[in-house]
Amino acid sequence: MINLPNRSGSLAEAALSVLLCADADEKAHRARSVAALWRDGFLTIPCDGSMPDRPNRPGRPELLLPRDMPRRSFKGARGRIALLHSLAHIELNAIDLAFDMAGRFAAMDLPRAFFDDWVSVGDDEARHFSMLQTRLAALGASYGDLPAHDGLWQAAEETSHDLLARLAIVPMVLEARGLDVTPGMIARLKLAGDTESAGILETIYTDEQNHVRAGARWFAFLCQERGLGPEETFHRLVREHFKGLLKPPFNEEARSNAGLSQNFYMPLVNR
Repeated sequence: MINLPNRSGSLAEAALSVLLCADADEKAHRARSVAALWRDGFLTIPCDGSMPDRPNRPGRPELLLPRDMPRRSFKGARGRIALLHSLAHIELNAIDLAFDMAGRFAAMDLPRAFFDDWVSVGDDEARHFSMLQTRLAALGASYGDLPAHDGLWQAAEETSHDLLARLAIVPMVLEARGLDVTPGMIARLKLAGDTESAGILETIYTDEQNHVRAGARWFAFLCQERGLGPEETFHRLVREHFKGLLKPPFNEEARSNAGLSQNFYMPLVNR
């Protein structure tokens, strides 16, 4: 495993140390450490942004095809554990997605603010994972106890060649979907009396709006640089790289606040 740089090194090297870490809790810790090093000015932007095809993963959970995953339920403690476990899996993948974004495209001539945003996103995702892991422990469980699916990293593999495609699919489709479904999960957790879990999801919901906003902002930036229309380019990339339809209902207020107008996603509902 590549050692985490202490006071020097490149952002790509540090991002690689996160992706190559197989232990889930250590991955979250490394992500937060890299973010602190970047904020404090100890990491440089390199010319080489070579990242692995896949990040290292712990031996558990068992990874299944999405169609083979058991249906989630909010009923009882076991149902809430299953929900929190699935969210922890999403956040662990999101750590790798954010640092892959920062490292893989480091060779491009991008403003430092781009890397500021995606390191910050990775820091948020690591914090979310640790919050969910702590909550699972309070309920007598741990990440890895239940099966999970590997569909999220497929988005990274599909868009590894093109930053514009990566921005379209990961923050502007996958994370935007979180804005649609999270308020309902929060409401049901509160109804079940689990205010602690609901509070964690409220934090995640607020942060994810910022993540979608960052994706939309840099997507617009690249489109302008390349002389492309943002909406039609988004439609083309989603049709090329995302399997399935975008499914309503949409959280139109949260999406709008994050920089996604209906003109981006409504034409993709029936394509």
